[in-house]
Amino acid sequence: MAAAEGSGGVGGPLFAGLADVSISEDIPVEGEITVPVGSHSPDDDYSTLDEPVRDTIMRDLKAVGKKFVHVMYPKKSSALLRDWDLWGPLVLCVSLALMLQGGSADSKDDGGPQFAEVFVIIWFGAVVITLNSKLLGGTISFFQSLCVLGYCVLPLTVAMLVCRLVLLAGSGTVSFIIRLIVVVAMFGWSTLASTAFLADSQPPNRKALVVYPIFLFYFVISWMILTFTPQ
Repeated sequence: MAAAEGSGGVGGPLFAGLADVSISEDIPVEGEITVPVGSHSPDDDYSTLDEPVRDTIMRDLKAVGKKFVHVMYPKKSSALLRDWDLWGPLVLCVSLALMLQGGSADSKDDGGPQFAEVFVIIWFGAVVITLNSKLLGGTISFFQSLCVLGYCVLPLTVAMLVCRLVLLAGSGTVSFIIRLIVVVAMFGWSTLASTAFLADSQPPNRKALVVYPIFLFYFVISWMILTFTPQ
């Protein structure tokens, strides 16, 4: 305390000079603080929650259609991986299952086992392949893999449609040869399309371990299509 008083007595109060300072009236002491921001666009206020239901449905249908085009013209692309969805695989699975219904119109077991088999093979098989890919060091997500595997069923669905049309003309040797050529071609198409999208997501030394289950997956579906004979 004595030291503090001594220092005050020698040099005077520390802030004694502030009392003589006056602020001129010409100096503005009030104002607004503004933070510069980027240019505002009307799209910033747009939300898909406010759009009409028709626009939402049309946007989803266009997205599914673009993915179908990518499958029919396969190349190394991230289109199916970037904006994945399961609407397309669901539509393909239902369509293929409906076309594989094999019972007659008056049969009590019309299409039951075939419909269930298609769903189990496609969805359970896709899950097993996805888990195998992840265990081998795959870099894509679970649903991205399901999306790719499901969309690549499109060529086999087209093969099933062609086979149904061929069977309407008869079920002889010529019919079987035509169906065999179509199914083999679409089987190769599905396998190549899926590997084109999934190849870059796997370690280089383990790609064969990933491609082999995919080969079996589409082979089983192709076999069901080839051996289908309506009652």
